[in-house]
Amino acid sequence: MYLSYTFSINILEIIYDFIYDKDMKKQNPVNKQQYAYQILRSRILDGTYSPGYRIVISQIAKELSLSAIPVREAIRQLEADGLIEYKQYSGAVVTPIDEQKYVETLSVLAVMEGYATALSSLAFPFERIAKLQDLNEAMKKALKEFDFVRFGQLNRTFHDQIYEYCQNQYLIENIRQTWSRLDSIRRMGSLFIPVRAKQSVQEHDQLISMLKNQRPFDEIERFAREHKMNMVKFFNHMKKQGTSIFHS
Repeated sequence: MYLSYTFSINILEIIYDFIYDKDMKKQNPVNKQQYAYQILRSRILDGTYSPGYRIVISQIAKELSLSAIPVREAIRQLEADGLIEYKQYSGAVVTPIDEQKYVETLSVLAVMEGYATALSSLAFPFERIAKLQDLNEAMKKALKEFDFVRFGQLNRTFHDQIYEYCQNQYLIENIRQTWSRLDSIRRMGSLFIPVRAKQSVQEHDQLISMLKNQRPFDEIERFAREHKMNMVKFFNHMKKQGTSIFHS
């Protein structure tokens, strides 16, 4: 009798979710699943939901004024991204940081970004140099203000501006996919080392100068690759000292 009653309640909840979700879509054409996905993803990446944080579907659905269906679908999408994993007895939780995977991914990215930067240099217009300089100055300002998330966003934009002029779109797609993979390993803002960040903007100044003066292809490729690998070297140095550069 009790099982029959519970089964009936579950069926009613599913029917309600379906009708509610369908009605919400009629009122608002915005994709509810993508809305939930973007909210959850941003909270994971900015550290609001730290590694191990338990995602409760009913709470999220209530907070976002959605049914459970789009929230469940958003969580499945985040699981595919590597940002969420399912644990027995806990359900959906934010995935822990994987330091080894971070180093391996960053090393591959260094090779791709080095080549993409060199390819971009062949067509990079002189008038866009000022934009790179402005972005790097904004990064210096974010560094002084210890605005971790802003620094990371500006850094991503800086390199993206350069890749606009790369003719190999397959390479750029793979770089952006690798960026997403990095975001699933470490959170934007969870990895911020002032010493390395200061070195990074100084290296940006050098890269801007190289683009401005149209330095040789091989020279730009080598410098851009080393720019990314310097983070790997710094990470390994800190690890040997028994210090983790990750924090939540």
